Amino acid sequence: MKRVLVLVAFMALAAAAFAGEAKFGKPLKLKQPVAIATLLEKPGQYVGKTVQVKGKITEVCQMMGCWMMISDDAGKAVKIKVKDGEIVFPKDSAGKTAVAEGKFAKVSAAAAKEGHEDAPQPAYQIEGSGAVILD
Repeated sequence: MKRVLVLVAFMALAAAAFAGEAKFGKPLKLKQPVAIATLLEKPGQYVGKTVQVKGKITEVCQMMGCWMMISDDAGKAVKIKVKDGEIVFPKDSAGKTAVAEGKFAKVSAAAAKEGHEDAPQPAYQIEGSGAVILD
């Protein structure tokens, strides 16, 4: 019986690897992403709301994997920040496509001073609750 369970677990992991996606944090709930450009052009309409974005990962925190930057085709980018240790984004994810979800928030001056020195400090960020890296 143990062999069967091990085999089933191995097959599930192999299927996930071949599916080309990795899930982090809570499952995504929203059906459609908001364009990153729209978030940045009209941030007041989205602050405090749960949003979903999709784009290319351009940077990942190399210390703890606690943030990543996602960019659209025009180069507009938004930071996805998670609580340290709650979600760890793979440090080699740059260049891959991701869908991320969380609360859109204005970054306070105090929050901008905290954290890792290597983290970009935008005026707004998504406090990430879940993400899927697609490829």
